[in-house]
Order: sequence, then structure tokens, then C-alpha cells
Amino acid sequence: MAARRTRRIKALVLDRTKLGEQDLILTCLTDTGEELRAVAKGARKPGGRLAARTELFSEVDMLVAEGRSLFVVSEASLLSAHEKIRGDLSRVSAASTLCEIARLTCIEGYTDTFLFPILSRALTAVERASDEAHLDVIVAAYVFKVLAHGGWRPELHSCIACGDEAPTFFSSRAGGVLCASCAREVEGAEALSASQRTWLASLISLTFDQIEEVAIDAETAFFLLSLAHMWAATHLDARLRAFEFLLSV
Repeated sequence: MAARRTRRIKALVLDRTKLGEQDLILTCLTDTGEELRAVAKGARKPGGRLAARTELFSEVDMLVAEGRSLFVVSEASLLSAHEKIRGDLSRVSAASTLCEIARLTCIEGYTDTFLFPILSRALTAVERASDEAHLDVIVAAYVFKVLAHGGWRPELHSCIACGDEAPTFFSSRAGGVLCASCAREVEGAEALSASQRTWLASLISLTFDQIEEVAIDAETAFFLLSLAHMWAATHLDARLRAFEFLLSV
């Protein structure tokens, strides 16, 4: 029998599914931006060599072998556990939402080198966030940055329907901002102030370092998070359960 081909990858663990009594199926984002699913044998066994190296949100260097339908983890070393996330419900909820969006925006066999570093940086920002408002705005920023990169960038300068440069509403379904007149024709359009529109544009343009330092109130941050949820659910055409839980925390 021919030896199974192996490859070494750097990956972020996005999801874990139980397999049998002691194993896990890992869903990972590789440093090439691909989705990779692999079996980690014995990862649920207390004290097992893979148990502490395959936790959610962990960055891992792995050697994987090709299996019949899934890869198999041969060995793994931990690069970053993002350990400050653990034990804090708000941080875990925010990180889970990031990973939920990451799962829906990476594709097996399709490379996109933008995806791994931005998720790694966003998880670090979640670790360092000073309060709930900054957690909310970090998640919102990640969502809009990743979806804008994927081709779903909202129009924020002028009404997407008529070009009016004084828009006062936002609609995920329409694709961006709307004037009051055009908004009457769009179900679910949200009223949007000038400062909120500026914030939306800033989420895409600011770095996470800048977002961590910027002053923002809890009400504005939650509003931006809610818009990010609507934007992602609409354009990814999916129910976002982790995101819904984050909004309820």
C-alpha cells in the first residue's frame, strides 16, 4: 500500500465535532486561506497529546496526512492558544462569532491569503478588548472587512438607489445607504445618523490597533454589531447562531 501523502500546515481551529469516544473532527482555516477538515485521533482523551493543541481559537502547526475523505492529524504543536479568551463568556462569544464567519468565508481548495492573518489579528484584539463595547466593534469590523474583501462592500457615500448624497437609512438587502425617499420602498431599512455612517466606513478602513484605542459608547457599538449581523446573514445567506447568541449576551 502506498504511503499517504502528508503536508505541514499552519492553521486556526474554527470548529470541533465529536467523532466516536475519543476523536474530533477539526474544521480549520489554513494560512493559505483554505478550509481544511481533519481527524484528530485521541483529542478528547484527557492527557492525550493532541488534547491541549486542538482547542477552539488555537493557532497550530500541524502535520496532516491525506485520508479517504478527511485529513488525519499526525502531529501538532501549539503556536498561540489565544488563552485570554477562555473563561470569559463575552470573549468566547465574540471569538465564536469570528470563527463562524470565517467558516462561511473560506472554501476547501481555494486559497486566499487575506483570511488567516485578519482572523488571527481579530482574535488577538478580542483578547485585548477593554470592554464590551470594544468587543462588539471588533466583531463588527471583522465582519465588514472580510465581507468587503469578498466582494460585499456596502455603499456608504450616497443613496444606492438614486445617488442622493445625504442618505439617512441603511439596508443590507439594498446593499448600503438609502435616502429617506428610497428607503420607503425597501422593507427593513434602518435609520442611520451621519455619525453612524462615519463609523461604518471607519470599520473597514481602521486597523484593529486603532479600533482597540478608539473611544466608542456601548449603544453605538451594539448598533454597529447589529448591522454587521444583518449584513452577514443577508450576503452569506445563512443563519448565524453564534452571532445571534452574541447579540443576546
